Amino acid sequence: MSTTLSRLTRFPLAIAIAAAAVGASAGTSVKTGAAGAPPDAQARYQQERAACLDGSSPQDRATCLREAAAALSEARQGNLSDGQGSLRRNRVERCNVLPDDQRIDCLARMRGEGTTEGSVSGGGILREKVTIVPAPAGVASAPATR
Repeated sequence: MSTTLSRLTRFPLAIAIAAAAVGASAGTSVKTGAAGAPPDAQARYQQERAACLDGSSPQDRATCLREAAAALSEARQGNLSDGQGSLRRNRVERCNVLPDDQRIDCLARMRGEGTTEGSVSGGGILREKVTIVPAPAGVASAPATR
């Protein structure tokens, strides 16, 4: 592991910058700004730099500035990860075993569409997405009950 990456894991401030540097989803290309970093990473760097300079960071100024710059440099090189990549891949792999019509709904649930309840510690997570499908033309609808 490189020295820069090992330092990033010790400092929550740098981890926040790393998370901001990653696109909204895996495999999505992120446009870079004039400085070569994703715009959100550049903005995050500016925020963290301001926190370093005004003393609101828990780190000393020199360390804070060095970590913010290191995280921005890693973002420019595309070396940062939000740690969610393997979770996203696992969600997609779970859905890939399903038939096409079910896979689309499964992927939608994994993206957070629909409702989610439960917890891992409670025994499981239930994800539900309701899709209303109109009846085929020519099929008589059931009479309304009163």
